Amino acid sequence: MNKEEQLLIGVRDLYNKMVWLNKDKMEDSLKGYTSTEVHCIEYIEKNADSNVTRLAEYFYMTRGAISKLTKKLLQKGLIESYQKSDNKKEVYYRLTEQGKVIYKIHEDLHQEFQERDKAVFEQVTEEQFDSMLSFVEQYSRHLDAEIKKQGKDMKSE
Repeated sequence: MNKEEQLLIGVRDLYNKMVWLNKDKMEDSLKGYTSTEVHCIEYIEKNADSNVTRLAEYFYMTRGAISKLTKKLLQKGLIESYQKSDNKKEVYYRLTEQGKVIYKIHEDLHQEFQERDKAVFEQVTEEQFDSMLSFVEQYSRHLDAEIKKQGKDMKSE
């Protein structure tokens, strides 16, 4: 196995371990909500003027799938829609008070998990962080270019 394969397997393995380790606590604390719903709530809270197009691009989902998701969140009373006075065509979303409660629970859990893993990150040097971040950005740009090459534009799906 070459280093490239080791790295990709290592990244997948890390991700799967994190998901497995966090899963029970997340599910217990956020009963009744799917991971996608919770992450959509997180995105809406952190990004002003969230709309179907931006959500679809961020989650690599179709606009149709995002429309279904936002409809569910609206029905659950977690988000509300609004329009700007200068653009009555576009619909945007923001969290309701109930949505902010779910967001806060999720953020607190992330903070707890971050504290748990702090010992590892305290040992990483600035140079190591810079190197890893540079790799992630470079690989992400490459994958974006491949997505574009294949004509997989999330806006049109």
